[in-house]
Amino acid sequence: MHIAHFVQRYPPALGGSESYFQRLSRYFAAQGHNVTVWTTTAIDLEAFWSQRAQSLTADTIMDGEVRVRRFAVWRWPLRRYILKALSLFPAPTWQALTLPANPISPDMWKAAGRDMEPCDMVHAAAFPYAFPIACARRLAQRRGVPFVLTPFLHLGDPADATNRMRRSYLSRPLLHLLKSADRVMVQTPSERRAVIESGIAEDRVVLQGLGVDSADCTGGSRALARQNWGITESEVVVGHLANLSFEKGTIDLLRAAQTLWESGQKFRVVLAGPDMGNFRRFWESYGMKDRVVKLGVLDDQQKREFFAAIDIFALPSRSDSFGLVLLEAWANRVPNIAYRAGGVADLIQHDLDGILVTCGEVPELAAGLKRLIANPDRRRILGNCGHERVAKDFRWRDKLSIVQTEYDCLKRQLASAVSKSR
Repeated sequence: MHIAHFVQRYPPALGGSESYFQRLSRYFAAQGHNVTVWTTTAIDLEAFWSQRAQSLTADTIMDGEVRVRRFAVWRWPLRRYILKALSLFPAPTWQALTLPANPISPDMWKAAGRDMEPCDMVHAAAFPYAFPIACARRLAQRRGVPFVLTPFLHLGDPADATNRMRRSYLSRPLLHLLKSADRVMVQTPSERRAVIESGIAEDRVVLQGLGVDSADCTGGSRALARQNWGITESEVVVGHLANLSFEKGTIDLLRAAQTLWESGQKFRVVLAGPDMGNFRRFWESYGMKDRVVKLGVLDDQQKREFFAAIDIFALPSRSDSFGLVLLEAWANRVPNIAYRAGGVADLIQHDLDGILVTCGEVPELAAGLKRLIANPDRRRILGNCGHERVAKDFRWRDKLSIVQTEYDCLKRQLASAVSKSR
């Protein structure tokens, strides 16, 4: 089978949908399929709009057995404002192409309209980056092949049915793309409900979920990492690995930590991941930098060391559709604390394998952290329970085989439809 995968960025770019599509592409390539990834040159997320952010050159390379086509991104002054104005034109495909968050790549759009390479299946991700998804749909429709979409919806606070994030991820142009897909692959029951309630037929929505490979994130040296960080063995460490930003909860975590430090609690916070603009502005005036270790972007071995050396993993994110890093923490027997928001609200079982607190409630987040910091036995129980769930419920081979089943089903349906039309 010839498979085209479309995703807004691809490793070495960091992100959940990016790493997932690399794993998915390698999985099918290992089975003998021809897999081509269509993506942009962006490495940093901010490279979608900023010339100062890290990006690669437009090129076609091999990632093992996977062919990767990188298309240049257009960037210009006042880009977001111009796109916002353009997106007001009331045509859903046009709006999908001009959403302000988009990586704009005219070369990708042109190639999707002209490419004549063999193609049996097109699969795209992820919202809100609609431009590559619209390109994927264009290719699928032109070649008459199935179109699969993994949106990775960010649904925000489930207690607030009108929250801004949910509205933006289910906006008219994104729903237009969603409704045009032959299959919609979702990660959690909440995401499945949201998609069906948006008007997508149940038989086109497939609950998949994600997995973790323990070899990718375990086996680090706790002692070595703490030595490098200047942290003693006896200190409790709260870790946070994400695109450091308000949306991912970094700022709320540091505010909660400050409340606890001011009350006399003793612990350290270790942050890992690239800085986003709103975090950089917050960090400039943050008054307790001396109790925070900032690691920046981690390589694979550094990630193993990170999870080996922390005692609690915190992800008070408003914008996660699932949260792969939570599985990585559990693989290391580390308990999670997070906001009850998005897919994370489905993933963590409160007081069984982690702690969930009300989205946006920094005092409640501080109280949850305090309970875990003060109780090593509770941390051990929660972490061990999460570890058991990883081994049973979140194995990559199970999750990726679901995609394979859907590809095979769609291919058979297409063959049957072609046969009946003759």
